Amino acid sequence: ITALLTALSLLFAGCATNPKKISATYVSPMVYSDYDCDQIRAEMLRVNRKLQEVMGVQSSESTEDAVAFGVGLVLFWPALFFMIGEDKKEEIAGLKGQHEALEQVAIMKKCESLLREIEESKAQAKAAAEKKKVER
Repeated sequence: ITALLTALSLLFAGCATNPKKISATYVSPMVYSDYDCDQIRAEMLRVNRKLQEVMGVQSSESTEDAVAFGVGLVLFWPALFFMIGEDKKEEIAGLKGQHEALEQVAIMKKCESLLREIEESKAQAKAAAEKKKVER
């Protein structure tokens, strides 16, 4: 039974992580220190688009892995071999780090309109998350 539990834990460790649980990797704000406010805004848009794209893929992989794990444990153990998906954890962590660095540079450069946009975006995301919780 110990061998079975060890094998299952190794398979589960290979599952794609929920993208919301992935922490940012540190990226130095100095990378963007030469950017003006317009360049910071443009780069933030690019990073955000890519982050949303990769998080969507990661979320799908995470869900598929969770379903395969549940089915494998309960009904059909060979389903556990379908959990070998593409984990984009490092890419997501890097993009989150870039976003944080860009936000820090925007603060240092006093990009007021960009900072307002960031705060509005965060408030909208928080409201959307709260709405999802209520709907469940």
